[in-house]
Amino acid sequence: MPTLYIGHGAPPLVDDPLWVAQLAAWAKALPRPSAVLIVSAHWENAPLTIGATRSGTPLIYDFGGFPERYYRAQYRSPGAPELAADIRRLLSDQPVAEEPDRGLDHGAYVPLTVMYPGADVPVLQVSMPSLDPEQLFQIGRRLRPLRDQGVLVIGSGFLTHGLPFLRDFRLDAPPPAWSMEFDAWAHEALEQGDVDELSDFAHRAPAVRYAHPRTEHLAPLFVTLGAGDSTGQPLPSIIDGYWMGLSKRSIQIP
Repeated sequence: MPTLYIGHGAPPLVDDPLWVAQLAAWAKALPRPSAVLIVSAHWENAPLTIGATRSGTPLIYDFGGFPERYYRAQYRSPGAPELAADIRRLLSDQPVAEEPDRGLDHGAYVPLTVMYPGADVPVLQVSMPSLDPEQLFQIGRRLRPLRDQGVLVIGSGFLTHGLPFLRDFRLDAPPPAWSMEFDAWAHEALEQGDVDELSDFAHRAPAVRYAHPRTEHLAPLFVTLGAGDSTGQPLPSIIDGYWMGLSKRSIQIP
């Protein structure tokens, strides 16, 4: 299986016909996974923590100020206890915690409702124990063997996420300069397969303090870069463009 980095957006992104069509077509073109392992920008916890493994664990509505219908969304995917056991084995030399009552947050279930709307693929979410790119890359490398078992590893964030610096909150708002500058830099680095450039974004990327005042929405990228075969070859963007001025660039890693 390849690995993916997806711009998941806020819950209203499921009402964007273009994004839904693009993401659904992408999922259809992929081999059907045996399970999905997802890392979301919305779960930071150290040590690495395994979420719910039982089927039908309630979702986490970790957002506020949206219409009521977004709080009624359901995604009762099968649990993945075997995948959880594999992760514990692959990371056996480091602490791994469990939070069995933690269901999927919106960074996980929003894209999955589009990719696998039948909720018929087992899903497991794990936390990010750090925002350090190298640490996350190494975790991804340790989890790389899961791909041979048909597991689809997804990092879910947003390529730019400077919410404090947005001045126009319309869904079709033109992107601010800092969002376009960071996106162009990332696109070039991805096209060159330059993992070192991407990992050192804090020092090399333009407008980084505006694009990522906190880096949790970029951090899942490094798990997927580590889990994929990402060194020195082009990493294609399957989805690009902007939503509410933020870059929704999403990539596939061989």
